[in-house]
Amino acid sequence: MYQIKRKDFIKKAAVALGGTSMLVAACGKENSDKTIPAVNTGKTFEWRMVTTWLPHFPILGEGADRLAKNIETMSNGRIKIHVFGGGELVPPLETFDAVSQGVAQLGHSASYYWAGKAPSSQLFTSIPFGMNSQKTYAWLYFGGGLELWNELYSNFNITIIPAGNTSGQMGGWFNKEISSVTDLKGLKMRIPGIGGKIISKAGASAVLSPGSEIYTNLERGVIDATEWIGPYHDFLMGFHKIAKYYYYPSFAEPTGVLELLVNKTAFEELPNELKEIVKHAAGSLNISMLAEFDTKNAEYLARIKNKSKVEIKQFPDDVIGSFKKYADEALQELADADPFSKKVLDSYGKFRKDIAVWTDIADKNFS
Repeated sequence: MYQIKRKDFIKKAAVALGGTSMLVAACGKENSDKTIPAVNTGKTFEWRMVTTWLPHFPILGEGADRLAKNIETMSNGRIKIHVFGGGELVPPLETFDAVSQGVAQLGHSASYYWAGKAPSSQLFTSIPFGMNSQKTYAWLYFGGGLELWNELYSNFNITIIPAGNTSGQMGGWFNKEISSVTDLKGLKMRIPGIGGKIISKAGASAVLSPGSEIYTNLERGVIDATEWIGPYHDFLMGFHKIAKYYYYPSFAEPTGVLELLVNKTAFEELPNELKEIVKHAAGSLNISMLAEFDTKNAEYLARIKNKSKVEIKQFPDDVIGSFKKYADEALQELADADPFSKKVLDSYGKFRKDIAVWTDIADKNFS
């Protein structure tokens, strides 16, 4: 039985390779014929993209710019996209509403900004103590995560496409050494989302503030600590000049999935080939941005280590243990309060358990 299956597999593979060779040859012949048009020249579309990032902000805003350019190039100019940074067309935190209402056809952001509209939205950016970027992508694309995300956003006339990733992040900048959980009592830390709930349960105060105010607030003592993104952006912000300690790992964001919000009505008006172009351009950004973040973060972590007096420290085991306990509590509270969050967490938890059987064998010893 197994021998027959193996023969069938080899036979099918050979046929597929032969077909590929014929296809390549045919494509070469077609491309040599100047009379055959490369792209269907149909209706054109002029769209707007709003973002939660400053205009042309390193990697994030630049990624939105690159996405728009790639869509235009791949569509041979049939979709032209004008990109607006946060505040240029609408305020950064109105990106979701702008796309939902059709003020803009596209938005580039992170879903945890919309927890006030739909509590479960924050679970698609990252889950504290959750899966890394690779496993999260597996859940989104092949474990039902993306279907759940679109089910949620369809209520707001939005189609969602993953479009970028910050990779794993750091735990934060502190002006006080964290030797035990008691050192967190009374500390004021800028940290959003579920991470803020974890810090609050540990006895600190979670403070919300836009990125433009973080440096000044930390310098003046309005806050005692902050998280941002990772070494590259943290270095550009200058946190190494005003903070003493840089802690890892990120208990709140082991990955950072970004999103392309697409007005559902506008998207459905596109021909199928243009829909696919938008999807594939976003998929390309998923890969390139993740790679760029990892490359830049490695480079700038070395800069912080070698060119500043900052102490780079790992959170003590008892602190991490407490964070994990509080994260579990916060996620359970979210699931109890919001049925859709429970649905997402159940799907995520099952997938994580199932995939661990493989990843513990395949890559655990190489981590």
